[in-house]
Amino acid sequence: MTAPKIFGIAGWKNSGKTGLAVRLVMEFTRRGYTISTIKHAHHDFDIDKVGADSYRHRQAGAHEVTIVSGTRYAIMHELRGAPEPEFEEILARLAPCDLVLIEGYKREPIPKIEARRLEAANREPLAPSDPHICAIAADHAVTDTALPVFDLDDTGAIADFIADIVDLGQSRL
Repeated sequence: MTAPKIFGIAGWKNSGKTGLAVRLVMEFTRRGYTISTIKHAHHDFDIDKVGADSYRHRQAGAHEVTIVSGTRYAIMHELRGAPEPEFEEILARLAPCDLVLIEGYKREPIPKIEARRLEAANREPLAPSDPHICAIAADHAVTDTALPVFDLDDTGAIADFIADIVDLGQSRL
């Protein structure tokens, strides 16, 4: 099996990463590609509701809980004090697809675009210290770089750039 094509979106909190990721998923899907995503969270999170059967299974000590219906399934894996899994381990668990978009994991050595917004919590540029950042998408003028700079909302141009970088090939439509 060949390694999946991956491309990341990096940036500080409130830099526009999620909005860009959502728009890119929609754009690539519209073009006929199968897209998967990995989102890194820096905080505790829960996708389960307190009191639900699956929540009760996890609270009872289940290592993994799988919820399956006619429309989707989800596997929740409790770390129970074990270290966070490595990026490659998570990537290996995904089903085959055309492209995996990574939101977060800003320190991983993967090709990525840096999202920048004036409203971001931290506006220190990541690109100067990360050789894997190959472009910048911003909601303001960026002149202190030799990298390609895109308007944060120019989803089509950003998708074209990513498709070229990862050699996605022609649209499936």
